[in-house]
Amino acid sequence: MPHRLIVNQADFEELCGQIRDAGIVAFDTEFVSEDTYQPELCLLQFATAERCVGVDPQVVGSLESWWDIMADAETTVVVHGGQAEINFCLTLAGQPPRRLVDVQLAEGLQSQSYPLGYAALVQRVLGKRVHGTETRTDWRRRPLLDKQIQYALEDVHNILPIWERQRVRLVETNRLEWAEAEFARMIDDAAKGFASEGWHKLSGMQKLRPRELAVAIELFQWRDREASQRNRPIRRTLRDDLIIDLARRQPRNRKDLLSTRDMNRSGYKRSADDLLQCIERGLALPKSELPEFPGSAIRSKAPEEKLLGKLLGIALANRCAELSVARQLVGTTADLEHLAHWHLAGRSPKVRPRLLEGWRAEVCGELLTDLLDGKISLRVADPHSDHPLVFEPRRPV
Repeated sequence: MPHRLIVNQADFEELCGQIRDAGIVAFDTEFVSEDTYQPELCLLQFATAERCVGVDPQVVGSLESWWDIMADAETTVVVHGGQAEINFCLTLAGQPPRRLVDVQLAEGLQSQSYPLGYAALVQRVLGKRVHGTETRTDWRRRPLLDKQIQYALEDVHNILPIWERQRVRLVETNRLEWAEAEFARMIDDAAKGFASEGWHKLSGMQKLRPRELAVAIELFQWRDREASQRNRPIRRTLRDDLIIDLARRQPRNRKDLLSTRDMNRSGYKRSADDLLQCIERGLALPKSELPEFPGSAIRSKAPEEKLLGKLLGIALANRCAELSVARQLVGTTADLEHLAHWHLAGRSPKVRPRLLEGWRAEVCGELLTDLLDGKISLRVADPHSDHPLVFEPRRPV
């Protein structure tokens, strides 16, 4: 395939027409996020069965035609680890992708490897080797060198052949519906995260008391506004751990605010008055309006839930090895502890654990609930196997 870089609007519109006609396209992006509030899109790469081409967004005036394609229900867009591409679509198209395939997720549903890097995935599925040599490229600089363009296009060149083989195996193993459900969940999770305020994802927030949480939210929102106005990374504006520290200490004056070593920097000194005002607003919030951390994450986990979660984790790891599916995709430690809590709390029909829904229920739902109910026992059958345990119905005493 000829390697090309599109640098004008007419050629870009022609490419979009070809993508619509093909009905399926591999897609990737190169971007830089170290110095700006939002990641800066520097290059788009596309591959169809006929061509492999890059698009320079610095000189192509409008990318609207592509984002319309990505957000429609007609064209399948195939990516590898496509969280960034989904976020670009949400930001620049104002809506999520409709028909997205992620070959990294697909591989995790038919092997124990997840997440698998692009070079390793190409080697496993196609038996080919790719060589990445431009991983430190500043993609903002122009002109791009031929070797940089070729490196970028290599990231999409093999994606469609990989998906063709994966799709055949998923159909043969009756797991294509699993993959489609995971692709949809990936998009849904990204869209929910995009629409949310985001403060509940900040590490340490779930451990704060309501008044501390009110202060932390004020600081978080100030940081976001400040970073956006100055177009700089949010964590360079105010670090996550300092938000938590200030929410707990609640300093009332400049001296107390800057008393910790990490706060004694010129940037923080310049923002001291703004930070003190955030703290004052949080402290002044009426008690009836104090926030609570969403969901059940604020509650303390009982020791028995953690212990049962570890037992369930052993059973889940054994089942995933037996079925050749990635344990990390099926369920996290939090998912297992949630299942244990649900069981101990009386199995409310209103709160269905994720491990008991959809394709995850096929993989492990009955096994884990039977284990919690004491209906089955386990024993070591083959200590040399990658799934050495056998689960059997308990014999009546």
